[in-house]
Amino acid sequence: MAHSLQDVPDESHDGQDFGARIRALRRAKGTSLRALAAELGISPSALSQIERGTMRPSVTRLIQIVSLLDAPLSAVFEPGHTDHALSDDVVVTRGGDLPVLELGQGVRYRRLLPESVPGLEIYECTYPPGAESTQDGEFLRHGGHEMGSVLSGTLVVEVGDDSHELGPGDAIKFPSSTPHRVANTGAVPAVAVWVNLG
Repeated sequence: MAHSLQDVPDESHDGQDFGARIRALRRAKGTSLRALAAELGISPSALSQIERGTMRPSVTRLIQIVSLLDAPLSAVFEPGHTDHALSDDVVVTRGGDLPVLELGQGVRYRRLLPESVPGLEIYECTYPPGAESTQDGEFLRHGGHEMGSVLSGTLVVEVGDDSHELGPGDAIKFPSSTPHRVANTGAVPAVAVWVNLG
C-alpha cells in the first residue's frame, strides 16, 4: 500500500532529528524497517522517508509507530528520551524551549510538561482548518485513556459510532481502545489541550 497523502513532505528544520528519533526507537526495539512498514501497512519507502525526515506522518501514523515500538509518544520529542521516575527536583522549562512536533496536514503538537512523566502526556494540539488526525479516514485504537479540552476553534471527535463537536471550553474523555479520530471541519485553526494516560 502506498503512503497516505496525509503523510506529507517535511520542510521544517527538525525533520531529520525527528526521523532519526523514530529510527533509533525502531533499532532499539530490534525491528527491521521492512517489518515495521508491513505492520503499519505502508511501503518500506514511505517509512524510510519518515525516518530520513523528508516526510511527516499524521497523528494517527505517529501513534501507530510508537505503539508498535512500545514507546511513549513523548519519546519522539527529544533525543535520548527514556521514561524515568518523576524526580523531586524543581524543573522549569520556558515556553520557547518546550518541544514541538509538526505533523502531517500541518497539525502541531507542543509538549506542555517540563519533563517526561511515565504514563502521562500533555500536549497543546493545533489543527489547521480541514486537518485530521487520521490516515485515509481510518480510526485509531491504542492503550490508555484520552482527555481533551478545546481552547479555541472547533474539533470533531469521533469515538466509536458517535461524533462529538467540541467548541471552546468543551472537554471529552474516552478509552483510547475505542476507535477514534479527530478533525477540524471549521474555517479557523482549532487549539486544544490533550492528555494521554496509560
